[in-house]
Amino acid sequence: MLLFSSAIREMANKPFAKSAERNGGPILEVLRDEFSGSSKVLEIGSGTGQHAARFAAELQHLQWQTSDLDENHDGINAWVSGARLTNLLPPLSLDVLTAELPTMLYDAAYSANTAHIMSVDAVNKMFAIIGSSLMEGGAFCLYGPFRHGGQFNTPSNAAFHEALRSRDSDMGIRHLEALDELGLDNGLSRVRLYAMPANNYIAVWHKGKI
Repeated sequence: MLLFSSAIREMANKPFAKSAERNGGPILEVLRDEFSGSSKVLEIGSGTGQHAARFAAELQHLQWQTSDLDENHDGINAWVSGARLTNLLPPLSLDVLTAELPTMLYDAAYSANTAHIMSVDAVNKMFAIIGSSLMEGGAFCLYGPFRHGGQFNTPSNAAFHEALRSRDSDMGIRHLEALDELGLDNGLSRVRLYAMPANNYIAVWHKGKI
């Protein structure tokens, strides 16, 4: 009973997103393939920390570096400490608009549900950071909703886009083709696009020659 109560208290101290719980499994299966030859991954915008804890536990060949704005570090650290994994690192303080990271330090990068809530300038800077910090041949996996061929893939995503724009005119579901241009500007070429549950995608870019 004491052990059970302790476990309940530990979970209560961690931020929890139902969406991260639902989409973690499908995302994990993509990352198993895309990061199979990688060793050091940078996650931009770790959010609650749920994905990082789950993926680091399942992909123990990876050193998983979390990062986010300082205001989210307590929650991420709760998941990091609770996971007790040697390959899961505490979060870097990272605001994409001002961050400067060492070049060619990682051979993989991952971000989920960030591009549509970032400003356009922040999306641009995220791609610049990844292009600089990835080694040649490194992979970047970006999960979230995208417009493809100028179109929304569902009416619900069109409504979601309008809801985001009503909150902040700089938010919104991004055009995949515009992200591809950003990638090319920073040495990244898109190699795959996965359709995911809940009308989302994972886009995969590689640095350098394919």
